[in-house]
Amino acid sequence: MPREADEPFEESSESAQREPRRPELADPDSFAGVDELGARAHEGTDDHDPELDGPDEAFAAGGGSRAGIGGIGQLGDNLALGPVPDFAHTGDEPPHELDDEGEQADHGDPDGPQARRELMAVEAELNQRWPETKLEPSLARISALMTLLGEPNKGYPVLHVAGTNGKGSVSRMIDALLTRMGLRVGRYTSPHLQLVTERIALDGRPIPAAKYVDLFRDVAPYVSMVDGADPDGVAMSKFEILTGMAFAAFADAPVEAAVVEAGMGGAWDATNVVDADVAVLTPIGLDHVEYLGPEPVSAAKEKAGIIKPGSVAVIAEQSEDVLKVLLERAIEVDATVARAGSEFGVLEREVAVGGQLLKLQGLGGVYDEIFLPLHGEHQAANAALALAAVEAFFGAGKDKQLVLEAVREAFAEVENPGRLERVRAAPTVLLDAAHNPMGARALATAVSGEFAFRRLVAVVGVMAEKDARGILDALEPVVSDIVVTRNSSPRSMPLEELNEVAISIFGEDRVVAESSLETAIETAIGLVEQSDDPEEPLAGGGVLVTGSVVTAGEARTLFGKEPA
Repeated sequence: MPREADEPFEESSESAQREPRRPELADPDSFAGVDELGARAHEGTDDHDPELDGPDEAFAAGGGSRAGIGGIGQLGDNLALGPVPDFAHTGDEPPHELDDEGEQADHGDPDGPQARRELMAVEAELNQRWPETKLEPSLARISALMTLLGEPNKGYPVLHVAGTNGKGSVSRMIDALLTRMGLRVGRYTSPHLQLVTERIALDGRPIPAAKYVDLFRDVAPYVSMVDGADPDGVAMSKFEILTGMAFAAFADAPVEAAVVEAGMGGAWDATNVVDADVAVLTPIGLDHVEYLGPEPVSAAKEKAGIIKPGSVAVIAEQSEDVLKVLLERAIEVDATVARAGSEFGVLEREVAVGGQLLKLQGLGGVYDEIFLPLHGEHQAANAALALAAVEAFFGAGKDKQLVLEAVREAFAEVENPGRLERVRAAPTVLLDAAHNPMGARALATAVSGEFAFRRLVAVVGVMAEKDARGILDALEPVVSDIVVTRNSSPRSMPLEELNEVAISIFGEDRVVAESSLETAIETAIGLVEQSDDPEEPLAGGGVLVTGSVVTAGEARTLFGKEPA
């Protein structure tokens, strides 16, 4: 009987079963079986062709839905299954997309002008999203994206690095050590100095611009699905998307180990969807107080979240109250602990030309004659931390050392752009990305202890949300004059405001303000090259550019350095 117009419609049980169910952000598994447009396969239809809808041969060989975008094996050996079989074209059927025969498409220079233009277009799109300075602390969105991508975050062992200062340096050292031990390594760090591709590194180098663009295009449909699933309308942030891109890149490579630097915090940082075998905690102090709290202890509670059940926690020297927080977390999850100053550390350190010579106590014994081409006592401590982390990764312990010569070679080849990096001689120009008081104090100690400048002028550009006074207080004892400026970021502290802070610390006679970074550097070089005493030699002057990662990165570009 036909239904009357005003008669309530009662859905049949059959139609109810066919009704699409919207994925729920709180339940990442609810995304299973959903395509890029948000529909479930063959939902409510008879459209099913066994031949077309059967499992793809290459996809299955690549590890299926658990193997990253398109399957981990499509771009290399599968960690679980071994080498991917060749899909040679027999001629009896249309060629498969992975056939060995046929010409590869020529995409041009992966870092050429066209690739860079496409990269800038992707960046413009991503920059419309929440930046890294704006957070809605949650792992729900990134977890949902990982589910949609086939959990590429679980396809390789991870060393997870968190802390306030030294994370980038330690990550690069760990990368160098693992690579020298014969592993293929992926590294994810933030922020970048010059180009966003620096954040995702394979084989020790940033991925090409074209690869970055391809990764974004691969994940974009799934990002849209996650965006639409949040009932509060919070879209994925730029950092969350970059994190997803990194994990996908590592799965596709594939890598045998990933070094992952937390962006901010730890427990709710987007990178914390990994279950790291080794959790590395660098020194913890004050930074990002709006999210991590006004005390180092509150920051430590967040950062301790990277310590996972059954993992090894490798901990740098910390204040007593911070160490207590970290140890409590380790006990809670039954993690093994290795502490600087107890299980490992720096035994001897000697300043050398171009760096320092170290003798390190590792978890498995003593490593001597280690040349590190980086300056500062803090970098020696970072080296000991990185060494212990890699020892823990390989299961080293008492009387079970890594190969000494390999360790020496790895450390000797470490590159660390923007960390007391010399970019010019006569006068010497050094760049350092110190952006908080703790980093500035370490920088000042290194400069005073390892350089003998006749006159040192600092060029400083600071972000508005940072502790400019704390940074300048730390630098004041080691510099003769300061040139305050702005970098190109809209978050850069207004010049007038930074100038007032500088004058209150240095006095008006020692402060110059310049509106552009390039002019500020030129002014600083002029200051170190001038002298009121004709008898005073002009040699021995130096310029230190610091205050922000952005400031150091832009200065690096001005001096013609390539992203690294």
